[in-house]
Amino acid sequence: MFKKILVANRGEIALRVIRACREMGVKTVAVYSDADARSLHVRQADEGVCIGPASDALSYRNIPHVLSAAEMTGADAIHPGYGFLAENAHFAEVCELIGVTFIGPLSGQIALLGNKVKARETMAQHKIPVIPGSEGEIRNLSQAVQSAGNIGYPVMVKASAGGGGRGMRIVGREEDLGKAILAAQVEARAAFHHDGVYLEKYFEDPRHIEIQVLADTHGHAVHLGERECSVQRRYQKLLEESPSPAVDDSLRKDMGKMALKVVKAAQYRNAGTVEFLLDRHRKFYFMEVNTRIQVEHPVTEMVTGTDLIKEQIRVAAGLPLRFRQQDIGFHGHSLECRINAECSETFAPSPGVVSRFHLPGGPGIRVDTAMETMGTVNPHYDSMIAKLIAHGQDRDETIARAKRALDEFVIEGVKTTIPLHRLILNHPDFQKGGVTTGFLDRLLAGRMP
Repeated sequence: MFKKILVANRGEIALRVIRACREMGVKTVAVYSDADARSLHVRQADEGVCIGPASDALSYRNIPHVLSAAEMTGADAIHPGYGFLAENAHFAEVCELIGVTFIGPLSGQIALLGNKVKARETMAQHKIPVIPGSEGEIRNLSQAVQSAGNIGYPVMVKASAGGGGRGMRIVGREEDLGKAILAAQVEARAAFHHDGVYLEKYFEDPRHIEIQVLADTHGHAVHLGERECSVQRRYQKLLEESPSPAVDDSLRKDMGKMALKVVKAAQYRNAGTVEFLLDRHRKFYFMEVNTRIQVEHPVTEMVTGTDLIKEQIRVAAGLPLRFRQQDIGFHGHSLECRINAECSETFAPSPGVVSRFHLPGGPGIRVDTAMETMGTVNPHYDSMIAKLIAHGQDRDETIARAKRALDEFVIEGVKTTIPLHRLILNHPDFQKGGVTTGFLDRLLAGRMP
């Protein structure tokens, strides 16, 4: 087992990793920017190292500074959390070269799955259903027009190195294709330093279902069921739940088997998420693999009783998984609300000082956060303040507990998305479990000026 882990992140996920390490008897190092010097994750770690100014490019994404902190403190492993360097294949490769364990997949696996075109090609070769799309990246407009015609409109232009909804455009007719490709390329170049794009068939009102997987270095892999992630705004998830109201035991078994087939095809190890699109005919298609722990991982932990962060650390240390597929059980229902410092109607960021902060409690409620009274929502970083996770015997009880907890949650000094979560949880379509990826955009269009 590792003696000391450097946590290359901030906020709630950094604190989550530090707590897991403490329970495992592993020392921790927190890295932080000037803006985070007084943050909770820094105070809870055994050591702290400032790695730069507030800008994440000069601190949390600064590979030489992060690695220097690891060398200075004698850390033998680095946990990247999510975001920042978590899916940076170059960072993972440098860690491998200098002998510091990257707690995640190997750099080659990140590189393969981070390129959506290569990932699609690999899965298709292994008979894994992928969304109909272009063969490789788009080279010119004439090729794009031909590919789109073969696929059938509407199509989606997607960045090859994309993620988080960036570098994506929906195109409904041929005359708009060239403009959409150019816009996606510009956005992709700015976000990912690579402007390659490809085309996929655009499905009307699908569901976004993801499967949590774990794989060790001894040839063992398991899936831990699905998460429903269809409550999205502009491809950004806002609320997740497990199990999905749309997935029964038979479909779960099929999707789980396919997710493990993806793991085998990519020779994947550690924790990851295989994302599928589920159409109205209950056919599912491979979309991508997130090669890291997910923001929404707590809902899986709640229904399976598995600590995914500890399992990540154990696998990275070379230990075998402590369970097999037949040992995984699913108990009750769980959902997670992402509480962001944003206006609920305009989604404008709301940075500032949190003058009052009171957490909800009671049966079945968990809150993952690094915020506290007089803490600061920094404009330089993601606006998420907390993750409210509810668990109950069934979906109805879980929704009721989540609504009660939202009413107890007190955050003053900044605007938050709590009112929007109340709106979602009270909506009949959500309560019936019938939402698709277009649900939230339609809901917002109906209530906003």
